[in-house]
Amino acid sequence: MGKNIVNGCVEIGDTEMYYVFFGKGSRKMVMLPGLSDGLTTVKGKARLLVGPYKKYLKDYTIYMFSRKNKMPEDYSIQDMADDQVTAMKKLGIDKAYVCGVSQGGMIAQCIALNHPEVVEKLVLAVTAPSVNNVSYDAVSGWIKMADSGNHTELMIDTADKMYSDRYLAKNRKFFPIMAKFTKPSSYERFYRNANAILKFDVRDRLSEITANTYIIAGEDDKTVGNDAAGELKDGIPNSELYVYEGLGHGAFEEAKDFYDRIFTFCGR
Repeated sequence: MGKNIVNGCVEIGDTEMYYVFFGKGSRKMVMLPGLSDGLTTVKGKARLLVGPYKKYLKDYTIYMFSRKNKMPEDYSIQDMADDQVTAMKKLGIDKAYVCGVSQGGMIAQCIALNHPEVVEKLVLAVTAPSVNNVSYDAVSGWIKMADSGNHTELMIDTADKMYSDRYLAKNRKFFPIMAKFTKPSSYERFYRNANAILKFDVRDRLSEITANTYIIAGEDDKTVGNDAAGELKDGIPNSELYVYEGLGHGAFEEAKDFYDRIFTFCGR
């Protein structure tokens, strides 16, 4: 299996985009991570990231992409989607199951809207069709924390807005320790990603999404709010919604059946 766990890099214009991939299956899946990609990319992390996917590697080849390394100041979610499709085509990924988590789900929506030919099916997890009051307050608050250079505060607040009370009670003592290992040398990538979220809105285009779509949400999401999933479900014609009770934005980490749900949907 070792030869099927790979770290890679693809050129995008005058910069590069890091990715990892695992598996040898004929079905191709593209995974797009959230705002945390602004702090640390997937570079060199293939063996760390493969865990949740191991039992699917016979049937799927799974790619996980970071955003490109150099981003202009006005870099938008739509720009990210366009660059993502460019990267896919350079790697010979003509069509894939596209799964986006949080900000990655925003990028996935733009891929489905502007490049429908590359989307086999669409999975949107703990995401929203626009910035709303909840997400605006969360993201703008994180920008201010990054401005102050208080990375520990940033990581603790992120965790508070992601995880269930049960998870927080068990793991809160580890967050300051983890913060020491996640502080970037510069917050520039984080700012580019975060500011793109603050300008995102595709609500008036959701009806144009033609791909079969699976929406996953937590019932208490303190990052994108609790109305976002319903907006997606009501707006996207061929969509279904599953909501985890007792979980929030971190459902993709806390729910043991999160990936089973995704691959069951894609395999139908």
